[in-house]
Parts: sequence; structure tokens; C-alpha cells
Amino acid sequence: MSDMIEVQDLARRFGAVEAVRGVSFTVGEGEIFGFLGPNGAGKTTTINVLCTLLRPTGGRASVNGFDVVRRRSEVRRSIGLVFQQSTLDEALTAERNLRFHAYAYGVPKAARDLRIRELLEMVELFERRNSVVKTYSGGMKRRLELARGLLHHPRVLFLDEPTLGLDPQTRRHIWDYLRRLREREHLTIFLTTHYMDEAENCQRIAVIDHGRIVALDTPEGLKDQVGGDLVFLSARDNAAAAGEVRERYGLDVREQDGQVSFHVRSGEQFLPDFVRGFSQPILSIGVRRPTLEDVFLHLTGHEIRDSELDAKDQFLNEMRGW
Repeated sequence: MSDMIEVQDLARRFGAVEAVRGVSFTVGEGEIFGFLGPNGAGKTTTINVLCTLLRPTGGRASVNGFDVVRRRSEVRRSIGLVFQQSTLDEALTAERNLRFHAYAYGVPKAARDLRIRELLEMVELFERRNSVVKTYSGGMKRRLELARGLLHHPRVLFLDEPTLGLDPQTRRHIWDYLRRLREREHLTIFLTTHYMDEAENCQRIAVIDHGRIVALDTPEGLKDQVGGDLVFLSARDNAAAAGEVRERYGLDVREQDGQVSFHVRSGEQFLPDFVRGFSQPILSIGVRRPTLEDVFLHLTGHEIRDSELDAKDQFLNEMRGW
């Protein structure tokens, strides 16, 4: 499998603020690749460089074999892009939005009508093709944007927070469409997200924080880095319980939200002997596989919801004398 995206030591500054700091990775053809991180971590800046919307201040990157600085036109013809915020013309119908995009990208007239119909049918909007977009729900608009992004047969589809602001049911439906689109269109999909469950759909995930990639692996590979299953318990005296776990088992222990937690290999096998031999009165105890939230906390020391300022906001605040 050849690489559809190649990034080497990519950097992007906004004044004195380093939004992206020496990022390197590759994305294979047909892969679903995710950038996982909080707001302000450098996800959107990276995707904007790869889509030729920003020039890098260091390093290099190519998409579909074309350098993002020297071959911008070829890159743009190779990609589809769905932004965080809708860029549809809401005063037009769905069909007219797609026709305008087809014209802008030079989709041959002979193929235009068939392509528009098949994409609208694929995202289940053909019956609403003549409705003005402002009458659409948020999920319908996102589906229309997916259809628009695919109209010119791109090799790579970039999705910047593709389900941001959508309810869980609509998010699941969007991912059903994406999986079908990938198989049908033979797409490479590159997405940014801060939703942990959304990242699970990726074949590989790059965890990014403060502009740097801190880990890159499959979802299961990332979870294995945490150190095994998560055991969590509540005791009559949590401080004493945490001390006993540290002393007897030599484990790193976390006390938070009224619970003591630690990681062990094969948690279900570990638990019976642990409970029998533990001296502190246990009120409740459980075990589960680590999540990507656990991975992010393990790698960065903070939760993904503890988001930093957006890089541009950081730059503006610095200019104000912060």
C-alpha cells in the first residue's frame, strides 16, 4: 500500500506561537487516519496546511504525491474537504449547491447529473434535492457537505471535526455513511477529532498535544501503552487503600472523584486474589479495558476536555501583552 500523505518535520507558527512543532507521519492509501487532541492542539492547523489553506513555516508535506507548497493546484484537485463550520449556500437548494461545486471543479457535463444523483442517493437526500438548504437539519447539512466533497472524485477526504455539534444518533449515522463511502469510492480519509468514540473508527490515530505528536498507533496499540486493564475502587479510606496498593503491588495509583484507580495486566484474573488479600474495607470495585480517554491522560497528564486556547487566540492574547 502506497502512502497518500507524507509529512516530515512540519511546522507552523503564528507570530511567536508555535501551533505545529515538527510533526511527521504518513497516511496509507485507503486508510482512515485520525488526529486526536483537544482544541488548540494543532489539529486544524495541520489539516489546513495539508489542504493548502496555510503555508508551513517549516518542514514539508505532500498529498497524492504533490507538494503542498509547490503543487497547490494538483493537491486541491486531489482532495475533498469538510470544514468544522458549514460552507454551504443555504439560500440554494441541495442540488444547486452540488451543481455549483461541479462547475467550479470542472466535472464534465456528461457525468455531472449522474454523479450528483448517485451521491444524493448515497447520503439519502435525493428526495430533498430541491429543498433550500436552510430548511435542513444539522445532520442533513453535514451529509450534503460529504456529498459535495466527493463530487469531483477526490483521492483524499479531509474531515475537520466531522460530527462536531451533532447528537450521538446523527454522529453514528454520519459514520455509517463514511464507512460506505470509503469502500465505494476507495477513499483515504483523514480526520481530526476530540471525540474519543469517533477516534475508535480510525485504523491508526496520531495523538497530538501542544503541537506535537505524542503517540501514533492503532486504537488497540495505544490502549496497550497505558499498561493493562483499569481497576477502580472505592474504600472506606481511599488514601489508606491507595497507599496499600502502592506498597504491596508497586503500582502507580490515581485518586480522583472519590475513587482509587490503577492499571494491571489481565484485570479480571487479578481481581479475585486482590479482593481476598486486601486489608482495607472495599465499598465497590470494578475493572475495564482502557479507553482512548485513559490513553490521552496517560500520555499528556491531562484530560482531553481540558482544552487550551486556539493557536490564533494565543497569538492575539500575546499581542495584547499576555
